[in-house]
Amino acid sequence: MTDDAHQKRACDTRCLTDCIGAVLAGGRSRRMGGGRKALLPLVGRPLIRHVLDRLEPQVDTVVLSVDRASDALGRLGPEQVPDINPGSNGPLGGLAAVLHHAERGGYTWLQLAPCDAPFIPMDLSLRLREHAEREGCDVALVRQGGRLQPVFSIWHVSMRPALEDAVKVEGMGGFKAFLDSRTHGVLDWPDADGKPFFNINDRRALREAERLMVGDSKETA
Repeated sequence: MTDDAHQKRACDTRCLTDCIGAVLAGGRSRRMGGGRKALLPLVGRPLIRHVLDRLEPQVDTVVLSVDRASDALGRLGPEQVPDINPGSNGPLGGLAAVLHHAERGGYTWLQLAPCDAPFIPMDLSLRLREHAEREGCDVALVRQGGRLQPVFSIWHVSMRPALEDAVKVEGMGGFKAFLDSRTHGVLDWPDADGKPFFNINDRRALREAERLMVGDSKETA
């Protein structure tokens, strides 16, 4: 299937109705001057809103993975799912919590994305799901330019018990240690696709994202 066909299929239909999306929104960025990175303005809207607009059409519903629920994030609309142990287990604790939420909701897969990546591909979930099923694995993540991107990943809900043990018993907080101990699929994303996994960690990156976004809007006007 060509890239254009993937994009059209992902945009025109809700392909993954048994998949829930989760956006990691619990972090605070010291390099941004503190506060919630997710709510920083980007071209007149909160940074996370750009992520939600691109992820929501790909899955049945979306939730926010947070350290603790907040009124500010609540105004965005999606349900907030707090970490297992707020502030102590990093993104892995957030993933364990949203996988538990997904399983209770009857979903089979969970598509993960960070709150600071406003250019995520519109066919990310579709491609990762197809890759996971083709490889027969319960986790699949993106690799672009030789770099693994574990926060752009799809997880089968059967991974919940192992993740909860890793967080609660072994005290793991990051993805690398967990993935190193588990079989997982890796989807190589073409470099020609530009910067779909560009993430915003500082003010300079925020300005670059705004430049790219404004440039794209001018080209399509």
